[in-house]
Amino acid sequence: MHKPKQDLEIELAIIEQAKKKPEAFGVLYEKYYKEIFYYINRRVDDVNTTSDLTSQVFYKAMVNLKSYKFKGFPFSSWLYRIATNQVNEFYRKSKNQRVINLEDQIILRLFGELEEQPEKEEDKTGLLISLLEELEEHEVQLLELRFFEEKPFKEVAFILDITENNAKVRTYRIIDKLKKLAKGIDPPEVNDFLTLCPVLTLFIMELIKQVPATI
Repeated sequence: MHKPKQDLEIELAIIEQAKKKPEAFGVLYEKYYKEIFYYINRRVDDVNTTSDLTSQVFYKAMVNLKSYKFKGFPFSSWLYRIATNQVNEFYRKSKNQRVINLEDQIILRLFGELEEQPEKEEDKTGLLISLLEELEEHEVQLLELRFFEEKPFKEVAFILDITENNAKVRTYRIIDKLKKLAKGIDPPEVNDFLTLCPVLTLFIMELIKQVPATI
């Protein structure tokens, strides 16, 4: 979601103040703690680990605040970038199995454009999780930021440290990969592809709105 220019200017003033007076960083901490906590928890699914990682994110942000440069996005974009790196580092060191935790509101958001809700919502949720588990971590991160966090491609690119064009191309490729994976899944309750995978339809519909036909 884009923030009004005035809000960004106010936030930037707070950041500049925090660069000189660290105690002013508390305003940014209070503003974004929950948002970053929930983002990390969806990828870790453990409250204690999430708390530790979130604390590390804000500590690193505060320590490195002088190097922060405004790129036209809310300060949270920089926090998401640090958080993504922290989660990746956590899994590299711990060698724990990665998780995908979809909250109820995310499921509702993904299927919200359907005229009728499926009779067995858990079947669709399970299918979505199964498909996402077949993706590489960097692919899940891209879809999560684009569709679950509802970030525009330009902001996704900044968070993942790639170009905007690269973010769009990768998204197309991931959707194509999901379509191929979904074709190999044939639960007895459903045999129609679009009914089976309405989430992919939503991805494609969103891309038609946001991405030029030719990149």
